[in-house]
Amino acid sequence: MAYVPVGRIHPVISRDDAAHVDGISGHALIVERGPRAGMTFILANGVTTVGRHPESDIFLDDVTVSRHHCRLSAVGDELTIEDSGSTNGTYVNDDRIDSAALSPGDEVLIGRFHLIVARGGAEE
Repeated sequence: MAYVPVGRIHPVISRDDAAHVDGISGHALIVERGPRAGMTFILANGVTTVGRHPESDIFLDDVTVSRHHCRLSAVGDELTIEDSGSTNGTYVNDDRIDSAALSPGDEVLIGRFHLIVARGGAEE
């Protein structure tokens, strides 16, 4: 996981734009609204943990985020998310989920963080 500035994308990035973001390869999560708005987290292949625990791969330091909130799994072109029994739940496109497949442009809500799923425009 790495942080890469992608430029100004607020208020909304379209599904088409989210499917071909220049400057990244693979999957990414862009913080659209909430604390850290504008940050982009590049996801490595494999499992990425998200939570308020300092050892989480994506550390979201806010009381609305559980210590071990959810896990993302990136394998090739596929990206999935699984809630880790969080208190406030994990939402994809306004639906509370236990697990779900993600596509570019999907909105993931983790506590007060609104994240947009993106995919790099460059070939890997």
